[in-house]
Amino acid sequence: EAEQIRQMAFESLASITRSDILMHPDKTLSSHQEQQLMDALSKLCECLPIQYVLGESWFYKLRFDVNEAVLIPRPETEELVTAAIQRLTPLSNPTVLEIGAGSGCIPISIKKNVPVASITSIDISQEALQVATKNALAHSTEIEFVQNDFLEDSRWNTFGQYDLIISNPPYIPKAEMHTMDKHVTEHEPHLALFVANQEPFIFYEKIAQFGNDHLHPTGMIMVEVHEKYAGEVAATFAQKGYITSIQKDFFGKERMVFATLSL
Repeated sequence: EAEQIRQMAFESLASITRSDILMHPDKTLSSHQEQQLMDALSKLCECLPIQYVLGESWFYKLRFDVNEAVLIPRPETEELVTAAIQRLTPLSNPTVLEIGAGSGCIPISIKKNVPVASITSIDISQEALQVATKNALAHSTEIEFVQNDFLEDSRWNTFGQYDLIISNPPYIPKAEMHTMDKHVTEHEPHLALFVANQEPFIFYEKIAQFGNDHLHPTGMIMVEVHEKYAGEVAATFAQKGYITSIQKDFFGKERMVFATLSL
């Protein structure tokens, strides 16, 4: 991990690749390069994640601006995006709703690969939406970003029907906070990470309820889940009349639940 962080810093801040280091190990850094790397090291020693130090993160082969208003995109979420792209590609003009925009990595990656898709992405955080909008502009992707508290179902009447509803919602019970790395708990937005211990599946319950009225009859819901609770999330959708399947990530962990209203 330290090697990877070092390489990310050298490439982003000093434009020095791993091959440069191997081929020219005695190269002397400029004073500007040295100062940038030392500043980064100071922040890293305060447990600031390297992505926030650099202000960027890579997801689905795309560069995204990130700051402490948004979650750092995770590699496992790329599998959710891959599944969404595969689902949408055969459709002529698919409609997509993403719940929880964050950096915009999910809707932007989908739009880049399925240009005909019409995508709406919502988030409760105005700061997150500012980051997502900036990233969408940088990647020349047209996405409708909307500030909305999804848990307030009285605000659902403005939404239409969708071929795909996709989300990586908050799903970590606050009781687990003490088991997590300080890089996460001290810097990444708790609003996007944690749910109340007494309502660990609140977002999935709301998404299932929303889908009953806003999912196209042949559409699908795709959500990322806590590896310990995939069965409970699937049951939450099944109780609302959905046919569900649990999908494993590349580590063999149950990290996604797909739900449809018909076979």
